[in-house]
Amino acid sequence: MLNNLSISKLFFIDIETAPYWPSFEQMPVEFRKHWEHKAMLLSRNADETPEKLYGRAGIYAEFARVICISSAYFYNGQLRVKSFAGDNEHDLLSSFAEATHSFFLTPGTCLVAHNGKEFDFPVIARRMLVNSIPLPAPFDLAGKKPWEVPHIDTMDLWKFGDYKNFTSLALLATLFGLPSPKDDISGADVGKVYWIDHDLPRIVTYCQKDTVTLARLIQKFRGEMPVGDSQIVVVE
Repeated sequence: MLNNLSISKLFFIDIETAPYWPSFEQMPVEFRKHWEHKAMLLSRNADETPEKLYGRAGIYAEFARVICISSAYFYNGQLRVKSFAGDNEHDLLSSFAEATHSFFLTPGTCLVAHNGKEFDFPVIARRMLVNSIPLPAPFDLAGKKPWEVPHIDTMDLWKFGDYKNFTSLALLATLFGLPSPKDDISGADVGKVYWIDHDLPRIVTYCQKDTVTLARLIQKFRGEMPVGDSQIVVVE
């Protein structure tokens, strides 16, 4: 699978998001009414109030902020990993946009993420627009035909046309004998770790693990030996 693509032209990414405000009570009034409407649609029972559901705000671009994007690419036998993280969403998205633009100067390059079509790709694009950042070419999809979109989604590849369920990156890692990226926290913990524990470095480490696992999974799909720890270089 994917053997027609040069692995050096794949740009692997994973993002972490958190609710934009620390709590429902601190959300501006003009946004609170929209979240109350959203929560009404999400609620499955009377106990699920907008306040209790606020932890889920981090997965919706209209109520979330990007706090980390980890990227990776293969170069000279190494997997080079670089993260863009911080409390200033505009700055981290701008830096990531510049890196993406530079990588995509080479023809035939592709963005790769797990569940990227449903989450990573649209969330990044939407938050860039909110922050008045011009979209890099692989995120500017207006007017493009499906085969012109340079996106690869490993969850989509694994479905083979089956749309019955969601398969997590962690499950595929276990299935293919790869180290689990969820040995510390999971996506559900990110909001708490960010707003309550104030431990962004922990989130960055978690995000990088997902990105490395993603690259290794693609290697498995291609029938290749996954990159070893000694071949991974974290670029500061």
